[in-house]
Amino acid sequence: MIEAKNLTKKFGKQVVFKDVNFKIDDGEFVSIVGRNGAGKSTLVKILMGLEKKTSGKIEMDHHEKIGYVPQFRNIDLDYPLNIEQFMRLNLKFTLNPQKRRQNNKNVQSILQQTNLMDLRKRPLGLASGGEKQKAYLAQALVGHPKVLILDESTASLDVDVKVQLMNLVQKLNREHGLTVLFITHDSDLTKRYTKRALLFENHSVESIGVDEISEDMFE
Repeated sequence: MIEAKNLTKKFGKQVVFKDVNFKIDDGEFVSIVGRNGAGKSTLVKILMGLEKKTSGKIEMDHHEKIGYVPQFRNIDLDYPLNIEQFMRLNLKFTLNPQKRRQNNKNVQSILQQTNLMDLRKRPLGLASGGEKQKAYLAQALVGHPKVLILDESTASLDVDVKVQLMNLVQKLNREHGLTVLFITHDSDLTKRYTKRALLFENHSVESIGVDEISEDMFE
């Protein structure tokens, strides 16, 4: 579970959000929506320990591990790693034979889950946009996260590819109880895959049903 209690973040005199309260239960699939600059990315940085809160509390059960899938980004054609090697960047190096076997088994399992087994030797720079995003997802999963953050991960992807990625995340959510925070400007995907959203607006956060979401909330 993730719970914010009177959470406030300021940069100097600029208030990002103030006295925010919300709760996300284990296994929930929640959208985080709002206009640019409303504080969505700042919240993610606080959750990941990359930014300090100004005041209030943010509580997470058992210091939950977080997996992070970023927005689509171009990767040089001559990027030196293939998809499987890129995944393994998120593994801790070990000389212990037993742990190495466990890591290999884990990698094989995630390649299967993300439908990347047949593509595992493909150079990442030559992969399609959807394949790159699946590789980022696979890399996040290698760390056995309890919480998965999709940070505009479907932006710039074709509609069919967006749906493929989100179907995959939905399956992980349902079958493995993975808590998912979906930061997005896509109202259609929000309504299709989540039941509620945290709306960042006017320095505050409100929990709303996805049927209450309108396009002007993203502009």
